Amino acid sequence: MKPMSNFEKKFGKYAIRNISLVLILFYGCGYLITWINADFLNYLTLNPYAILFKGQIWRLITWLIIPPGRFDFWTLFMLFFYYSIGNTLENTWGTYRYNLYLFLGMIFTALGAFALMGYVYLFQREILIAYGAAAYFADIATMFSTYYVNMSIFLAFAATFPNMQLLLFFFIPIKVKILGIIYGILLVYDFIVGYVDRYVTAANRFVIGASLLNFIVFFFTSRNMIHMSPRQVKRRQEFKREVKQSAKITRHKCAVCGRTEETNPELEFRFCSKCDGNYEYCQDHLFTHVHVKHQ
Repeated sequence: MKPMSNFEKKFGKYAIRNISLVLILFYGCGYLITWINADFLNYLTLNPYAILFKGQIWRLITWLIIPPGRFDFWTLFMLFFYYSIGNTLENTWGTYRYNLYLFLGMIFTALGAFALMGYVYLFQREILIAYGAAAYFADIATMFSTYYVNMSIFLAFAATFPNMQLLLFFFIPIKVKILGIIYGILLVYDFIVGYVDRYVTAANRFVIGASLLNFIVFFFTSRNMIHMSPRQVKRRQEFKREVKQSAKITRHKCAVCGRTEETNPELEFRFCSKCDGNYEYCQDHLFTHVHVKHQ
């Protein structure tokens, strides 16, 4: 496991625990809106044209609640599946790194929408003339969702636990890495071949490339920390619990008043060089205590 970076030490405490459940709750809000007024979702999509030219900046956040598809039993099963593997990754990598992985996927997706807009204005202006910029980007915006971000969670899971077995169709045992390879091939095919409409194909490539860029970054920067077995994960969790319990043991304690860095974190503690023995005092008693002298 990589040591903590300075950024993680400073901002790791703000990481969202059980973020996979948060995403599912977002989807729940999206499905609820769909049942009440499906057309309203058009005001929540990641539409770069509406953001830049109409000032609808809320779309930078609200696109996260766009559900991945129609609500049925298969969707419910897939959401539960991604929740399970997401929690496993969070327990393995740590809350901070898992948060970072997901947020990078979301940020790259948002940047991909604006990159697509720039590409269309530079190289495909004829479609803007034919259909109108507002109409085109309103249609394309529905393609930018967390669907491929969720797929990146599965790819990361396959890279971290390549030899774990899953039951395909509930009865065919297959290793996760095989499913990951198959899915990767399908993604490459979808990226290269795309759709009959070349304008939709361009948008699809930006969606896939941007949404999965976080996995590419993860794979090439974390190869030394992947390939863990479930038993290793369990040992890591037990170790983290032991470290957390041992961290509660105070390291500094004033020999006069008994205050510690746990009870009074604002205090500074120093050892007295004039006392016989290792006696430590807080800043209030460092210069006022009676020196300990052994006869």
